[in-house]
Formats: sequence, structure tokens, C-alpha cells
Amino acid sequence: MKKVVLVLLIALMVMPSVFAAGQKDAAASDEKTVMVFGAFVDEEARRFEEAIKPFEERTGIDVVYEGSKDFETLISVRVEGGNPPDIAGLPQPGLMVNFASQGKLVPMWDSLLKTVDENYAPVWKDLGSYEGVPYGVFHRVNAKSFVWYPKKAWARAGYEVPTTWNEMIALMDKMVANGHTPWSVGIESGGATGWVGTDWIEDIMLRTAGPEVYDKWVNHEIPFDAPEVKEAFDILGDIWLNPKYVYGGTNTILTTSFSDSPRSMFDNPPKSWMHRQGNFVTGFLQDDIQANLEEEVGVFPLPAINDEFGIPVLGGGDQFVVFNDRPEVRQFMEFLATWESGELWAKAGGALFPYLNQDLDAYPNAIEKSLAEALVNAKVFRFDASDLMPAQVGAGSFWTGIVDWVNGKSTDAMLDTVEKSWP
Repeated sequence: MKKVVLVLLIALMVMPSVFAAGQKDAAASDEKTVMVFGAFVDEEARRFEEAIKPFEERTGIDVVYEGSKDFETLISVRVEGGNPPDIAGLPQPGLMVNFASQGKLVPMWDSLLKTVDENYAPVWKDLGSYEGVPYGVFHRVNAKSFVWYPKKAWARAGYEVPTTWNEMIALMDKMVANGHTPWSVGIESGGATGWVGTDWIEDIMLRTAGPEVYDKWVNHEIPFDAPEVKEAFDILGDIWLNPKYVYGGTNTILTTSFSDSPRSMFDNPPKSWMHRQGNFVTGFLQDDIQANLEEEVGVFPLPAINDEFGIPVLGGGDQFVVFNDRPEVRQFMEFLATWESGELWAKAGGALFPYLNQDLDAYPNAIEKSLAEALVNAKVFRFDASDLMPAQVGAGSFWTGIVDWVNGKSTDAMLDTVEKSWP
């Protein structure tokens, strides 16, 4: 009998803690969670997580972010295996098209569409659509269509920023007359050697043939060796293949790392005076230059060639798409479509955002502010063509074709080789 009473007493003592634990589990199960999978890792992941804290604090929704360097492979595996995240941040437009064509994605709903229409230029909704149906909400973006220069040396030489392609050519000739070499170019990048050249061609294509022809080229609706592509190579050849215009000539173009190439602008005296590259280039510059960017480094958009197309911007970006439709998922997507979701990251530096209503003064320096302004004002934005083409071409024959062309292969022969490689 004493044993029974003892057991009862122990049970009564344990029950409150069991009950409390059950309440805690129930409360935990009531907490709303949104699972997000993307390609942001390391510092980028940390900055993204910081940027979304205001949403979590305001709504009580827990946003759990997972990033992976193997994202593009893993997201396809998870979707095919029936285990997609609630939301994915896709760095490649082709992934959105692939999932949308399979019926895996949730289209934008009315309130999200309204936010996108208010906060973005129309080009961003178009880029996030498949067969006219919008799916992708763009967040962090990057842009490549910029020319960088040594600010102090330019001031001493009396050089002024060109606003048209012809003005830029005239400036190049003025530099040569002064004994200066206009450009630094380096395309060495290990197994990816040549990609720098594809970016130049893409920028020129957008400025000469325009976005519609560019899209046809990307989709192989016109051949790779079409006259419009040859024209772009001819324009680039006028610069790259003229030893007066490029520091070290073609040998230096082929053997200099893309990350080392811009540093020659900040030798004393400068060995080169301009360098075309994306908003990430400042991370390659000498430490003392990075420590004083605003005073040392100038930047301007690569000028227009055909006024009809203005100053297009070539780049990339992360578009977020929905796999699982729940109210809390919708809330977070609508947050991502607002400037608030990018503001803290913009203030921290190292990221650009496409929102029309963003506060450009939030960026930490005049350089990033000017890049964001060019991005917002661009009438045409297109993704890197080589990233959109089949891998055999975009990360294969196009890259090697650039190398062969700089080495002396004729434009016609090189373009014919790339065209024949298209699967």
C-alpha cells in the first residue's frame, strides 16, 4: 500500500512539469516558420539574416534561412524529391523558368503584384515572369556595366567623364596623345578564363542591337554568328586589339588575372586609366585604395552607343519564388518586395537593390550610391547572356572563343566554331 501511495505522490509531482512541457511544445508548434533556401553563404548570408530581422520582430514569424554553395544542384534535387523549401532565392533565371514550366511555383497574388508594380521598374517583373505569369520577386542584385578610374590621377590630367561612346573614344585618343594607356584588361580566371570578354560583348550587344535581339541571341533564335554579334566583336576589337589602347596588349589581356587587372590603375604613375567591371571590383583593389574609396576611385556607366537603347545595365540578381503557399509565406514575400527588406544590407555595403522608392542616401559611400542610381534609372536590364546560354556554350565555347580571338583567330572563324557547338 505504501508503494502505491509513493507512486501516486511521484506522479502528482511529475504531472505539472509534464503539463508545462506539453504547453511549451504546443506553443512551439503554433509558432509560424518560413523556410528559405538560397545561394547566400558566409558574410552574404549573415547580412541577409540581419536585413530580415525587422520583419521577424514585427510579425513574430520565424524565418529560417539556409544557404549552400551547391544551391543550384540541391534545389533541383529537393524539388524533384518533393521536399522544396517554402521560398527559394534563385540566382539564375533559368531555374525559375524550369520550375514554373513544371507547375512547381506559386504565381504572384494580387497584393504582391500591387507591391511589385509600385516598387519596381517594369523590367524586373518581366524578368521574373514565365509565359506572362509573374513568379519571381527580385531582392539583392549586381551590375557589371561600369567603368572605373583613378580619380586623383584623372583630376591631375584634366580628364572628364564621357557621356557617349564617341566621347569615350575621343578620351581614349586624348590619353594616348598624352602618353597614357587607356584600358587595363585581364581575362585569366583558371577554368573560367574568358568570361570577362563575354561581359564586354554582352554590354556592347545591348548598346548596339538592343534587348530584343539580345534575347533572341541568348535563346538561339538568331545564330551565334549573326551580323549583330560580329558587329559587337568588331567594336570590341577596335579597343582590345589595338596595343595603344590596352596596357600590355593582347599578351597581358590573356595572362593577367581578372582580379589583378584593375590594380595597374593605382600604380604611381598609373599604367592604365580605365577598367570595365562590376560593382564587386573594389574588393580587388589595393588595401590603401579600399580604405579611401571615395577619394581614390571614380566610376561611370559604360556609355550608350545607340541612343535608342539608352544606357543598359548588364548584371544578375536573386529572385525569390514560392513553392508552399501559406499566409506567413505570403507575408514574407511581400516584405521582400519592399525597400525595408534591403535597407539594412544597403547600409552595411556590398549590395545593390532595384526598388524605385529606395533611399539612395542609405548606401555607405558615393560610389555605391551612384551604382544604385544607375541601376534604378536603367531602362534596360539584362542577365549575363553566358549564364543563360547552354553550359556547352556559355561556360564553354564562348569563353574559349574569346581566348582564341584575342590570340589571333579571325572573328568569322571563331563565331562559326561557337555556333557549331550549340547543342
